[in-house]
Amino acid sequence: MMKKILTALAFTATASASMAGGIPDPLRIATEGAYPPFNGVDSNGNLIGFDVDIAMALCEEMKANCELVAQDWDGIIPALVANKYDAIIASMSITDERKQTIDFTNKYYSNYLAVIGPKGKVDGPQDLSGKTVGAQRSTLAAQWAEDNLMGQADVKLYDTQTAAYADLSAGRLDAMVSDIYPAMDWLKNNSGYELAGDKIDINDQIGIGIRQGEGDLKAAFNKAIEAIRANGKYAEINAKYFSADIY
Repeated sequence: MMKKILTALAFTATASASMAGGIPDPLRIATEGAYPPFNGVDSNGNLIGFDVDIAMALCEEMKANCELVAQDWDGIIPALVANKYDAIIASMSITDERKQTIDFTNKYYSNYLAVIGPKGKVDGPQDLSGKTVGAQRSTLAAQWAEDNLMGQADVKLYDTQTAAYADLSAGRLDAMVSDIYPAMDWLKNNSGYELAGDKIDINDQIGIGIRQGEGDLKAAFNKAIEAIRANGKYAEINAKYFSADIY
């Protein structure tokens, strides 16, 4: 389990006023740091990944002085509400339940779920009855597993995606429900496993979490998302991690 604040990365485009255009200075952004390829930590303790690169591109576009910090997933929304940072860029799904507590920008990518398991052992989402199935806690993957498999399969939830992968590799899980892009990234280095069956379309859109009532900051982020989509920066970052446009 990561420490609450593992590391901090500061990056500056152009120094701004303390609240220019509704953007705090510094603009503090949280990510998880345990969800590759979207967010992770390299051997030097630096935050890396698609979310991190998108955050940096948005800050550059907004000419904002930004600080990026790592935060455990379970505490990431409470810490935002408690003003420990100003935004969450951590592959967070936009859901009605979360909207009761925080607000979201427009999406910056779209997600699907997938089942992964040992090659030839699981046919797909319809073939999980009687099996032990893992997912990361407090995610849409966990919600899907609980909604669709409870009473039919043994559902085990984990604090991190990494812990679930470890149990799958150790044979303590028959299968795992995951966001599809992290699953595909993990499969690159785990040849004995595969995507089982078709992807699960749950109309999942990923946005930037901000506190409620911060309309100017939301508008600034939305404008910056549109700008990096239009100027090619988003496509450049996307191609670094994925073979197809995930927007």
